Amino acid sequence: MGKIITQCPSCESINLLIAKIECTDCNTIFEGKFKIPTLLKLPSEDLKFIFDFVKCSGSLKEMAAKEGVSYPTLRNKLNLLIEALEEIEVEREVSKSDILQLLEDGKISAKDAAKMLYKL
Repeated sequence: MGKIITQCPSCESINLLIAKIECTDCNTIFEGKFKIPTLLKLPSEDLKFIFDFVKCSGSLKEMAAKEGVSYPTLRNKLNLLIEALEEIEVEREVSKSDILQLLEDGKISAKDAAKMLYKL
């Protein structure tokens, strides 16, 4: 069984919906429009990082020791993961006014706003 697709292979949009879910025990089928959870939109490497982070009770120091890397390396990776999650939360079809409102509210940086406006 393959991993759930979280990005359109045609246009690379992440605005996908699950249309059908089937129980393998009782064969009940649910059809509709189900959102893909934010965490599942992350690459496998990031999901592994989150899994390891939780198993280490949120201790980057413990993770660094187990993985044989420095604490700053893991801290940088965590910061990048946080940024990726924030981008996924904001990544939807938005208008220019929506982007400017997000910027004004401090939910995105000026750099992110510029990138989003460029994509329009």
